[in-house]
Amino acid sequence: MKKVAIIVVTVVAFIGLTYYLDKKTRVSSKVSAHGGSSSDKSVGMQAPEVHLKQLDDSEVSLSDYSGKVVLVNFWATWCAPCREEIPWLIEMQKKYADKGFTVLGLAMDEGGKSVVAPFVSKEQFLIEGGQKAAMDYPIVLGNDDIANRFGGLFGYPTSILISRNGKIIKRITGEISKQDMSREIESRL
Repeated sequence: MKKVAIIVVTVVAFIGLTYYLDKKTRVSSKVSAHGGSSSDKSVGMQAPEVHLKQLDDSEVSLSDYSGKVVLVNFWATWCAPCREEIPWLIEMQKKYADKGFTVLGLAMDEGGKSVVAPFVSKEQFLIEGGQKAAMDYPIVLGNDDIANRFGGLFGYPTSILISRNGKIIKRITGEISKQDMSREIESRL
């Protein structure tokens, strides 16, 4: 009985510590969506040239999207705010793809393809109009080196909007604002 009590206390303490640390390190989406990008030193800089592995094992580079407005979205399958914004990203891809826009999802899961590929192929998300849809934008595998080339990550999701000429327009750590990002994308198309 004493061992069970110790295990319960340990688990509760661990959960409490995790919750506390999550709250302390999370960037508010309100702050980041409205003011986080203006103080980011990367805004206005040329986006890095990176080579990325797709889920089918082929390679793509960021320059392959030259001439398009690109929303680079660092995310993970286990990240609740990432999952919250995926339906918005699907909607943006559907709405703006024909106008020269794409979302580029960089999955940062440690398990790589073995975790990400089943998630992408099976998960359906409720989008506007009550429909279920899969992630229909390009998904590639990210890693720390690629994240560092974009200035590092301070949390998930992290989204970086890149102009048609390859310049970084905006960087948001935390969940994006669907309305603000849509306005920003529309102004660049």
